[in-house]
Amino acid sequence: MSGPAGAADRAQGPVDGASSHGHAHGDVSGGWLRAAVFGAMDGLVTNTALVAGVGGGGAAPRAILLAGVASLVAGAISMALGEYTSVQTQNEQLDLEVTRERRELQRNPRGELAELVAQLRVRGVEEDLAHEVATQLSRDPETALRLHVVAELGVTVDDAPSPRTAALSSLATFAVGAVVPLLPYLFGVSLLWVALLCGGAGLAVAGVVSARFTRRPWWFSGGRQLLFGALACAVTYAIGLAIGTTVA
Repeated sequence: MSGPAGAADRAQGPVDGASSHGHAHGDVSGGWLRAAVFGAMDGLVTNTALVAGVGGGGAAPRAILLAGVASLVAGAISMALGEYTSVQTQNEQLDLEVTRERRELQRNPRGELAELVAQLRVRGVEEDLAHEVATQLSRDPETALRLHVVAELGVTVDDAPSPRTAALSSLATFAVGAVVPLLPYLFGVSLLWVALLCGGAGLAVAGVVSARFTRRPWWFSGGRQLLFGALACAVTYAIGLAIGTTVA
């Protein structure tokens, strides 16, 4: 399609049949995926490091298991509440900015039209055509509002993440990650090195899985998470060993 109508269609976004060629994007809105990945990594690192620290201090296997389970429950709840509050606050801020933009469109339509023309000009549209397209798009206040929000705030109103989804994702994945280093104790294998080995394997697997959503090589993502976890465990183990020796 050519001319102003075609340019208007392009400015408004993908047409209804855009999905017919199989082109799709992953979740980049900061919704469930970010919360799930962060929750799993946090659960793995937190409890693997906790097991290393408590075990390094010479605690009995039962005490290590009790501390790990308490950390799992407290951490999962904390992650869920934190994610919900964070995403809800972000959405409320977005709503506030959208309201301000809507008010500005009503108060100063000519100035907002000039802004839209400038936005189209920056994207390579000729001046006369940009003014014609901007005028046509501005006939629908909601369309104009969406275009201004995308251009000025860099977000799409309809793609705002769900606080509830983010909270549930982080809660579930934190719990799954946190239980991994506790598995040996739950099944009667009361050996610290086995628990740390399970935690390390979980970190590596989580890193490899996260690489599926990025362009990073699987070995890089897996090795990076394993390294981060190892550093955390080394610090907590040393602290636990020092405190255990002092108390003893």
